[in-house]
Amino acid sequence: MATIALEGMEFYAYHGFYEEEQVIGGTYIVDVHLDVQVQKAAVKDDLSLTVNYESIYHICQREMRQKAKLIENVAERISLGIKHQFSTIKEIKVRVRKMNPPLPGKVHSSYVEVDGAFSKRCGRCSRPLLCYGDKSCWCMDTHVFQKTLDQLQLQFGNQCLCKECLTFYVN
Repeated sequence: MATIALEGMEFYAYHGFYEEEQVIGGTYIVDVHLDVQVQKAAVKDDLSLTVNYESIYHICQREMRQKAKLIENVAERISLGIKHQFSTIKEIKVRVRKMNPPLPGKVHSSYVEVDGAFSKRCGRCSRPLLCYGDKSCWCMDTHVFQKTLDQLQLQFGNQCLCKECLTFYVN
């Protein structure tokens, strides 16, 4: 396991609750920290087996270009974009700082930080698995009868099942 980070990415963007913020724009700093499995990439010296910094930067750049009223929205979009691009991420932290926010006094910056941990264990067999907890998850493509899902909910609560265990219950 390793931490891969990009810190201090600076963007000029047009985010803000007030109309003038969306017209005038401002400076934003984005930091991304990822906990990633890198053993295979390190041994094989192969970029395709790890997280590419350039891709992270482009995801941040793309989301910063899209206007939003709240930097919470921007930080969450960056986080989702990154986690859906790279399957080796175990944890993610994204911080979006707004420099010199429009407040009555002098304030250097405000920020929002979102994070997520995607490492879980199967509720049935306890094998480790990655679960993003959203509609992009592989389990959304499985076809399990509603009555079976209800039974699984009773048996395992809100715990996720690995692909092998869930496949056992597929129609």
